[in-house]
Amino acid sequence: MHLFLQTVMLGVLIGGVYALLASGLTLIFGVMGIINVAQGALLILSCYFAWLVWQTTGLDPMWISILAAPLMFAVGWVLYRLLIVRVRGAHATMSVLLTFALAITLEGILGVIWTGNFRSVTPSYFSQSLRIGDFFFPTAQVYGSITAVAVLLVLYLILSRTREGRAIRATAQNRLAAQLVGVDADRVAAFTFALGAATAGVGGAILSVLYPFAPGSHYLWISRLLGIIVLGGMGSLPGAALGAVILGVAETLTSTYISLKWATVVFYVVIFVVLLVRPQGLMGTRLREDVQA
Repeated sequence: MHLFLQTVMLGVLIGGVYALLASGLTLIFGVMGIINVAQGALLILSCYFAWLVWQTTGLDPMWISILAAPLMFAVGWVLYRLLIVRVRGAHATMSVLLTFALAITLEGILGVIWTGNFRSVTPSYFSQSLRIGDFFFPTAQVYGSITAVAVLLVLYLILSRTREGRAIRATAQNRLAAQLVGVDADRVAAFTFALGAATAGVGGAILSVLYPFAPGSHYLWISRLLGIIVLGGMGSLPGAALGAVILGVAETLTSTYISLKWATVVFYVVIFVVLLVRPQGLMGTRLREDVQA
């Protein structure tokens, strides 16, 4: 029973990090209807930024995440203005193709600069554990989860307490109605895409400590993030958080009681089972589309 409880708590910790990683992707889809396949590549880009700063200065990666957020916000804003705006309002396949091309481009640039070798950030507490009662937790996972939850709270405050946040929520609920009351949909879309990139900035800095990474690692992460937001409900931030925790717990339980090799498989088995019961995801809503013949 003790092992089971510790495994579940470890799953919740990693689920908190997954929730942050998926938040930007589901936010962009909810507001813009764009599936940003390049989100995984932006995560890896931030991983390399964290690794470079850590190698140069020795700064703790959790503090580096604070630096990565505004940097990746600026990167997201530029990418939107240069590329994403051109497919805004087009069919969803266009955004998928464009962002996939962007992901491949970023992978190639990172590969040229840093080759395809795996790297990781290993601060002084990398191999340490924290003891809480009878339970032991990897220090890096604890710090990463705390940082992720703190950023999610900041994101919640932005969305609920600021003018930009209210504009984002209004646009996500009904874009046409938001425009009718004076919301600049293009400005909101740019801010949302940049905000999604900023969450990738923080998430990438955390990820650089928890997992080794290489330029091609973005394939693994975008598949996981898409699985999380589909499970939680496309466009739902609470759904993404719930789905992330469920999948984090399922992954750690499988690694502990079955085999590490099956951890990735069970990730998608859980999604498959849930979607059989709720095709719209755990907290998604059914959409009714009337098609005129």
